[in-house]
Amino acid sequence: MTKTTVELKDEHRAILRAIAVSRGWRGLSRAIEEAIEFYLEHHAESEVARSALVERRGAWSSDVARRNARTIAEVRRNWPSRSS
Repeated sequence: MTKTTVELKDEHRAILRAIAVSRGWRGLSRAIEEAIEFYLEHHAESEVARSALVERRGAWSSDVARRNARTIAEVRRNWPSRSS
C-alpha cells in the first residue's frame, strides 16, 4: 500500500463519506479503493468491447448499417431526458 494525497470535489467527498459511513468504515480509504477498482474493471471491459466493435467494422452491409443508425437516432430522440 502507498499513502498519497488526492484532491476531491466536495460532492465526491460527500458521496464517498456517505458510502463509508453506511458500511461502518472509518475514513474514506476503503470507499476510494472500491471506486478505483470498479472504475478499472469497467474501463477495461469497455475497452475490450470497443476493440471488439472496431474489429467487426464492415460486418454489416451499408443498408443494414443505415437502418440501424436510423433506429438508434429515433430511440435517442424519444428517450426520456433527465430533466423531464
